[in-house]
Amino acid sequence: MSAPAVLLAAGGNTPSIPAPHIEYGQLSPMLVVFGAAVAGILVEAFVPRRHRYWTQVGLSLAALIGSFVAVVVLAAQGHGGPHLNLLAMEAVAMDGPALFLQGVILLVAVVAVLTYAERRLEPKAGGLPADAFAAQASTTPGGEQERAANRAGWTTTEVFPLTLFAVGGMLLFPAANDLLTMFVALEVFSLPLYLLCALARRRRLLSQEAAVKYFLLGAFASAFFLFGTALLYGYAGSVKLVDISDVIAGKSMATAAQLSSTQSDALLLIGLAMLSVGLLFKVGAVPFHAWTPDVYQGAPTPVTGFMASATKVAAFGAFLRLFYVAFPGLKLDWRPVMWGVAILTMVVGAVLAVTQQDVKRLLAYSSIAHAGFILTGVIALDRQGVSSVLFYLAAYSFVTLGAFAVVTLVRDAKGEATHLSSWAGLGRRSPLLAAVFALFLLAFAGIPLTSGFTGKFAVFQAAAAGGATPLVVVGVLSSAVAAFFYIRVIVLMFFSDPQPNGPTVAIPSAFTATAIGVGVLVTLGLGLLPQYFLDLASKASLFAY
Repeated sequence: MSAPAVLLAAGGNTPSIPAPHIEYGQLSPMLVVFGAAVAGILVEAFVPRRHRYWTQVGLSLAALIGSFVAVVVLAAQGHGGPHLNLLAMEAVAMDGPALFLQGVILLVAVVAVLTYAERRLEPKAGGLPADAFAAQASTTPGGEQERAANRAGWTTTEVFPLTLFAVGGMLLFPAANDLLTMFVALEVFSLPLYLLCALARRRRLLSQEAAVKYFLLGAFASAFFLFGTALLYGYAGSVKLVDISDVIAGKSMATAAQLSSTQSDALLLIGLAMLSVGLLFKVGAVPFHAWTPDVYQGAPTPVTGFMASATKVAAFGAFLRLFYVAFPGLKLDWRPVMWGVAILTMVVGAVLAVTQQDVKRLLAYSSIAHAGFILTGVIALDRQGVSSVLFYLAAYSFVTLGAFAVVTLVRDAKGEATHLSSWAGLGRRSPLLAAVFALFLLAFAGIPLTSGFTGKFAVFQAAAAGGATPLVVVGVLSSAVAAFFYIRVIVLMFFSDPQPNGPTVAIPSAFTATAIGVGVLVTLGLGLLPQYFLDLASKASLFAY
């Protein structure tokens, strides 16, 4: 059939396939980051090696700050409040939770890039400053090529565009309004993280082992998510979250094909369970937590800090959107399951953290316990629950980044000294650094006047108001257990004698010092003056439908 005939069959001069309408201005936060990531790849290809480091650092920081400004402008224009709308053919939601979480992710990424840019802690290679990443990622650990790359003073500057791609996916993940867009965003931010975990300059084999574990288990979880998407499409005939919700509630007219699929809830419940597996893996909840301590320990510490904070923000954002927009009609089915998951996550994370002798593994199990605390807010299933989760994610992210930034400074001849015995007497060697790390540990424990206390109080209050008082009791008891190992580290630092040949505390550059300083300011600010940010989270708690 000729082209005119096709147009005629479609009715006049109207094309049979209409062009998509894309709101580029409202999508600008994501577009800026993705554009900078592509530009970073071109920098790797065309800019001389000696100029790449500063070019990539400047490009990354400029893109992230510019994207954050775009988020602020959109929020100021009312897109996070009264102007709730759907973008890109209804594939992306522009609402309060999306903008709030995007702002948090971007600020976290700015601080993370500062830790990536640190070049004062490692010994110089070839007379040039070195960073925490392998000189040449493709070389065999310990091989001649790696030694030659180290002698030449090479740096792995591709970590910056990889991080920007990950950030772009994280920005899209909590804003995705259909399951396919959510899956694409999941893969866009996961694949760069798999690579980044393998790039540690020290302990290369441990780093590569962590990356392989993360990749294999992550691919497994992604397959669950995709299969769940297929089953839900078979049930509802759509991958849009609102359409799925309408079919569950019986508000939409079922097609002939849907009449048979919706007579049974098997596709619906199995599909929801599979989606939950994919998301619970990303947040590190029990029983899908086994990857967390190994990956946190093996990955370069700046990457660990970024992953522990930004990934949790993005994943819980998608978690909220999925359960509050698509599946509120199934709350009697999924809430009991999430009760069990939250209880297991809090208890397992707190108890196993007590047995750890490595600081990074201790923080990993702490992260698992905090995932359980956040789940208590998700279970509330009201606007108070959403706002409490948003605030908790913002508070937790900067405490985590600051804690891992401190870990990079305690070093011995082999690099970072992460065994707890090496931290004995740190308060006498470096009182300021030990005091800062103690502040972060107290925030993790939820001690008053820190951001951790305000965050825990908010999610527990929301859960209690939503009828989950037994869950709050378990959370409080788990917090008490968790406080034991946090206090144990503080006692070890201030009330133990330092080892004669113990580690030293490196003097960081302005990059790491700024990252730690931001963590301290946010921890104290959200603890001492939280009301403005609680109100901001409350205003941003309404989803677009």
